[in-house]
Amino acid sequence: MKQHLTNAIAAIGLTAMLSACGGDDIATTPPEPIPAGADGATIYQARCASCHGEDLRGTDKGPSQLSIVYEPNHHGDNTYRTAIRNGVAQHHWGFGNMPAVQDITDEQIELVIAYIRAQQEALGFER
Repeated sequence: MKQHLTNAIAAIGLTAMLSACGGDDIATTPPEPIPAGADGATIYQARCASCHGEDLRGTDKGPSQLSIVYEPNHHGDNTYRTAIRNGVAQHHWGFGNMPAVQDITDEQIELVIAYIRAQQEALGFER
């Protein structure tokens, strides 16, 4: 009985983490495959925009990537790599924990980071 309760609690926690962004379907619906040779913008739209906004300005599910909080001296590229690969506990915002991004390669992560940094440079940071 105790093991069943432990498993149930773990399943609830995992479901909550996976549904923190993008709705309840994240836990049950695999993401669409990313086309071979996709650029950073395409990968961002496929894996990040549902929470962080098509224009990087956030949604009700995730923060703007143009916030001054994400400037390179505060959240460097390694922070992005870790968050994308492993997820991250909420610490600046009230959106909940960010789950790890599913079905993304290390090369695609680098392309996404380069795209975000280029957009930050072009559009500037919001305060």
